[in-house]
Amino acid sequence: MDRLNGYRILILETREEAQFSKLLAEQGADVVQCPMFAIHDAPDPAPVEAWIRRCIDRPFDDLVLMTGEGLRRMMKLARERGIDQALVEALAKSRKFTRGPKPGRALREIGLDSQQTTEKPTTEGVIEMLAKIDLGRHRLGLQLYPDKDHSALIGSLEAQGAEVDTVLPYVYDPKAADANIVTAIDEMAEGRIDAIALTNLGQVRRLIEAAKAHGSEARLRAGFERTLIASVGPAVSGELAAHGLRTDVAPVEDHYFMRPLISAMAAALAEKRSKVTG
Repeated sequence: MDRLNGYRILILETREEAQFSKLLAEQGADVVQCPMFAIHDAPDPAPVEAWIRRCIDRPFDDLVLMTGEGLRRMMKLARERGIDQALVEALAKSRKFTRGPKPGRALREIGLDSQQTTEKPTTEGVIEMLAKIDLGRHRLGLQLYPDKDHSALIGSLEAQGAEVDTVLPYVYDPKAADANIVTAIDEMAEGRIDAIALTNLGQVRRLIEAAKAHGSEARLRAGFERTLIASVGPAVSGELAAHGLRTDVAPVEDHYFMRPLISAMAAALAEKRSKVTG
């Protein structure tokens, strides 16, 4: 079904860009891709490898995965060191908790499943989920992600009696993507984008940050005026509102995923077209 045939959809996803782009293309959309940042392995792999080896030597009681990207980067390093199978076997012995659906997908790629996933794919959601779990005297492996203050999460886990062992497997390089972002802003401002699909609140911040850095803030706001703004859920909509920006369309409550977002966009664009043609 080509529900998005003839529409140009701007996506800013990086970690799941290929999947999101494929889903949109299946609906007939002309997908305009604009990564928000480049993702690189941790510049010093030694701490990541040391964490992996600690996990293998003495599997954690509990494992908390904040992103799918983090697990994939660790598996990549483990393969390079020839210890990937040993890592999978060690992870299988831990209770696994995930922040939203993306880390769960990464686990399934290596034949494992999470025992519990947050209702809200946020750090606060992880804290709420784990507050109900007995972590006393547990060794807990915690995979972090860049550009986020994780002190509240770590403090909460330690207050519950967990011995927290953290790992940060990758870093962001935002400057590498600035030129792409400015081009995307120009495309919106000139009316060449039908909808922008925002799938995490960091994308809103990066858009505004890059626009300010390159003197394009007025053009960004002009672009938003001309473009249907689609938000995957409340966290993104809240960030838009914090910057004085609206949300035109979002999935229905508790369906904060890519497919419902695409369906909501298709319905809104069809309604918009019918009003214009009618």
